[in-house]
Amino acid sequence: MNPMLQVRGVSHGPRTRRRLQAIDFDLMPGERLGLLGVNGAGKSTLLQLLAGVTKPDEGEIRVMGERFDNATARARIGYLPQRLPLYGELTVTENLAWAAMLHGLHNATAHAAIDRALQMVALGDVRHRLAGRLSAGMAQRLALAQALVHQPQILILDEPTAGLDPLQTEQLRELLATLDSAISLVLATHLLDDVQQLCSRVLLLDGGHKRSEHIVAEGTDLLAHLRGSASPPTGANPA
Repeated sequence: MNPMLQVRGVSHGPRTRRRLQAIDFDLMPGERLGLLGVNGAGKSTLLQLLAGVTKPDEGEIRVMGERFDNATARARIGYLPQRLPLYGELTVTENLAWAAMLHGLHNATAHAAIDRALQMVALGDVRHRLAGRLSAGMAQRLALAQALVHQPQILILDEPTAGLDPLQTEQLRELLATLDSAISLVLATHLLDDVQQLCSRVLLLDGGHKRSEHIVAEGTDLLAHLRGSASPPTGANPA
């Protein structure tokens, strides 16, 4: 089975101040991969590289064996950034139409894609509502629909439950858990529950380095692994 994503020796930032350093991993078909770490660990930077928002200074990323600068590779990825790409003065449908257009979908193809995405995130009843009048949970689901509108094979999510209340968080987790099992998922978070409920494997990041990786199973003590992977405070001596 060939990987959906191959990340090899990826570094980002000036050599003296790397934001990411020599990251290696594969993402397999249908896999749910978590990136776990404290704020500033490098999670968002890595996702921006995977989504093609920025380029690595060293190393290589391949999508289904193709170099990432290939347009076909870009079409296979859906990206939900931490800052939602929504226009509050546009309706739900108009925001999705804009996302569809960016992915080269037009006319009947775009309409079908929008209807499908609305159904996936259960926003059909508010399709004519202004995005600026949505609740935080609905806004997050709309941004997820934007990432899904072109039917990507890889979905990249940056802190998808950040800023949501407990009920909205649970609703979004349930939605993500019901996505097509053929979609490969990379999810960055600092919440253990996100990883334990949604992911099958987790990479622990700290200070721009991949410190360790673990299979997520019942009884896995991710907090202990996270504590063990963290860098000591400045001035501290290693144990």
